[in-house]
This record gives sequence, C-alpha cells and structure tokens, in this order.
Amino acid sequence: MAWFALIISGMLETVWASALKLSDGFTKPLPTLAFAVSAFIGMWLLAYAMRAIPLGTAYPVWVGIGAIGAFAVGALWMGEAVTLLRLGSIALILAGILGLHLSARGAA
Repeated sequence: MAWFALIISGMLETVWASALKLSDGFTKPLPTLAFAVSAFIGMWLLAYAMRAIPLGTAYPVWVGIGAIGAFAVGALWMGEAVTLLRLGSIALILAGILGLHLSARGAA
C-alpha cells in the first residue's frame, strides 16, 4: 500500500507542478486552487508512504515520478521541446527510480 501511495503522490506532484505553472504566479484562481489541493493531498500521501519506505528511497522516487510527469505534461500539452538529450535524461531518471525500487525490495 505504501508504494501505491507513493506513486499516486508522485503523480499529484505532476498535477501541482503543472497547476503552479498555469496559475501565473498565483494570479489565476482555478489553477491556484488545483495547486493547493493536489499539493496537500500529495504531501499527505508522501508522508503516509514514508512510514514504510525509507526516506532515501521514497523522496527520490517521488521526485522522479513528478519530474517525468512534468516533462510529459510540458511536452504533450505545453509545447515544450522534446530532444534526444532530454529523452535520454528522462530515461536516466526512470532507471534511477527502478533501481531504488528494486534495492528497497531487496532490503526488505
């Protein structure tokens, strides 16, 4: 259950990061509200997950999920550049997430 909560929390990091961008410096009410709600729920789920998953695994995995999600949202819906270097960098983040997950499973 902790890993499920961590994955959902990482996805919510993508939501709040995207809403933060769309809020235009907290000047637009709906994206600002989406930011606040998703950030609160995401942090709550992260805290829940960290009860069972070590900090050194949970936090980097959470950040990685959010980073990959933010990259995808930026590329697919905000017209941000997709280059081989950026895709390679995302692949490295994904490899790190998988490595941390596998190492955490082996330690348990």
